[in-house]
Order: sequence, then structure tokens, then C-alpha cells
Amino acid sequence: MSPPPSEAGVLNQPLVFAPAPPRQSLPEAFRSIAVPAGERFWRKLAAFAGPGYLVAVGYMDPGNWATDIAGGSRFGYSLLSVVLLSNFVAMFLQWLSLRLGIASGRDLAQLCRERFGKRVCVFLWLTCEIAIAACDLAEVVGTAIALKLLFHLPLLAGVAITVLDTLVIMALQKRGFRYVEALVITLIGVIAACFAIELWFCRPSLSGVATGFVPTTKLFSDPAMLYIALGIFGATVMPHNLYLHSAIAQTRRFDTTTPGRREAIRFSTIDCIAALGFALFINAAILILAAASFHAAGQMGVSDIQDAYRLLTPVVGSTLASVVFAAALLASGQSSTLTGTMAGQIVMEGFLNLRVSPGARRLLTRGVAVVPAFIVIAFAGEAAANRLLILSQVILSLQLGFAVIPLVIFTSDRRVMGTFVNSRRVRLAGYGLGAGIVAVNGWLILQGA
Repeated sequence: MSPPPSEAGVLNQPLVFAPAPPRQSLPEAFRSIAVPAGERFWRKLAAFAGPGYLVAVGYMDPGNWATDIAGGSRFGYSLLSVVLLSNFVAMFLQWLSLRLGIASGRDLAQLCRERFGKRVCVFLWLTCEIAIAACDLAEVVGTAIALKLLFHLPLLAGVAITVLDTLVIMALQKRGFRYVEALVITLIGVIAACFAIELWFCRPSLSGVATGFVPTTKLFSDPAMLYIALGIFGATVMPHNLYLHSAIAQTRRFDTTTPGRREAIRFSTIDCIAALGFALFINAAILILAAASFHAAGQMGVSDIQDAYRLLTPVVGSTLASVVFAAALLASGQSSTLTGTMAGQIVMEGFLNLRVSPGARRLLTRGVAVVPAFIVIAFAGEAAANRLLILSQVILSLQLGFAVIPLVIFTSDRRVMGTFVNSRRVRLAGYGLGAGIVAVNGWLILQGA
């Protein structure tokens, strides 16, 4: 007996196996924060505020301090224009990153796994893991230096103590994503307040600051100035921040229709620009502090964080200035370390589709940073700490191009972005910046070699 016509039609259809949807990065936080519907502008903006600040801490971590201090002490306010330009570049790339996450529903690591071959994917994953470990190394060393300056602890003891912050981070992540954001915003506020106090102590020249934000042709005629300027530019954008932002932009439970995504992009962009505005203030304040305190006093060779701390009191005339400087360094190291675990978790889950508990991931990442710091300081002495900071920035620079280029490729692909695909101008600007960043970092590495 033949089957009924309806059943025959079903039996004759080819079998189609729909692929299982990929795991979402940070599943414990994915779409966990509600966005109020039909509320006023400020209520919605408050709901979207947070991810930008988690990203911003990467632009004010201890690894950036050395280049800003060196630039200010040697060339005064002249390199403020480079700090400003670098921050605009960071805003542009983070804007592309948040748009990618909101428009596609995927983060950068997931799209790399879906669109690239296995070998390319593994290579990108390894380079990103190295960059995350290098960033964490800078945070470990920076925190250890701050503990030494504030409490006179040996650097080795400070390095060992940095392992304990893992317990705090794990406790916060269990309570909810908003608690992590609140702590980061609080620490950024502490850093900003510390540098506001520092600027009041050092009384910078307002006309000098204003002039410093205007680009100077001397930048291209003085090789030493150009080198430090490129160092500031090359150390600004953190590669893992691009992966991080594309994932945490999806922590909000917004309407997934086209108008809903457009609104989410608009409010997330405001959050990003406001947060990176704080990063601009802090990086500029570090350079202004060095210019007003050291360059004005003829101390033009200061580039070490510990030297800057020791010289602040006799130059500025207040012991409190040095204490506030060290407190800002400690807050900087702690705020930056919060995002390292999330970035590592996003990268591992995105590239490998492998889920690792946040606690295990944090311990692994911190261990990879603590062990080399402990060994180098133990055998080479505490003077090696500043060299470790510089090394971490070189490693980050090497990886940056491998994050920027895929980001521009995906945001320029209509199959990924739909109606939110990059315009021709944005696409050209993205590829131009990517090529420029790769060229700058390559030149710096060759000069350092």
C-alpha cells in the first residue's frame, strides 16, 4: 500500500540537517541586561552604558604610562596631538567592533572561526592569546610597582599578591555583569580623580596644553620625537579590545529588528565615545604631568614609572603628589586586569568553541603573566620591571594587525552586516588605518631591534 500523498511528499523531500547554533560568548552575561522599551533617552542611555568603560581601561593600562611619561618629559606638551589622534583611531575601531557585534549577532572571534580556514583560525587564536598574556603581564608589573611605591613591598611580593585579585573577580562575575561594570567605572573614576589632583599640583601651562593639541611639523624633522610619537600611537589600540567589545555589546537585551539594532548601535556608540573620552583625559594628563613637572624642570630623561614617582615630590613640592600618582597606577592595573579574563574567555570560546570556566581561565591567564614576571625580576633584579612593560607593548603591537584587518573585512561584508555594512568611505578609512597601524608597529619593532 502506498503512503498518502501528503506523506509521500514528505518522504520524497531531501533530508536537510540545519547546523546547530554556535555557543554565545559569555553565556552567563549574553542579553542579560534589559533595555527599557519606550522610555526616555537618558533611561535607555543608562541601560547601554558600561561596555565602553570595560574597553576604555585597556587604553589607560600601565603599559601606556611609560610612553606618555617619556613623551612629556622630553618634548613637553608637543605630543598631545598624537595622544588625541591615537584616541580618535581607537574610537573608530571600537565603533566598528560594537557595530559588528550588534548587527551580526556574532563576535569577532566567532566570525573568524566561521569564515576562515582551520589553520588561519588557530594562528589567529594563538597570536591573540599571546597578546592577552602580554597585556596581563603589563598589568601584573604595573600593580606590583604600585604596591612597592605605596607600601614598600618588594616587587616579587607584589607580583605574588596580584594572584589574589582572581578571587575578587570571580565573586563579582557570579553576582552579575553589572557589578563588574560598576567596579570598572569606579576605578576609572578613581584614576581620573587622581590625575585631576596631579594637574592641580603641577599647574600646567594652559597655553602650552592648547598648543600641544595642534600637530607640529617638527614631528617629522626630529627622529627622536617621531619615534616616541609612534610609540604612543602604537601602544594605544589593544587588539583584544576589538574581540571584547564585539561580544559585550551583546550583553544588552535590545530589540533585534533593524530599527532596534540601529538604536542599540546609536546608544552603544555614545557609551563608547564617552568612555574613551575618559581614556583621552587620563593619557593626556599623564603626558601633561610629565611635561609640567619634569620637562619644565629640565628633567628630560624620565621614562621609568618608578623614577617619575621619586621625582614628583621634589619637583612638585608635595609628598601627596607621589602618593596620588601611585594610587592611580594601582587603580589602573586593577581595572585593566578585570577585562583580561573576559577577553580570554571570548577568544577561546569564539575561536575554538571551547567553554572554560571563568575561574580556571583567570588562573591560567594570570599564571602565564606571573611566572615570567617572577622569573625575570628574581634573576635580573627590579630594574627589569620597566623593560618587561616595554616588551609587553611590543608583543601587543605585533598582534594588532591580525585583529584590525579581520574586523574591517567583516564589517565591510554585506552578508555579515546586512543594512549596517560599512560605507565606501568607512571601508577605505578602515583599511587605511589597518595598513598604517601595521606599518607603524613594524617600523617600531625594527627600530627597537
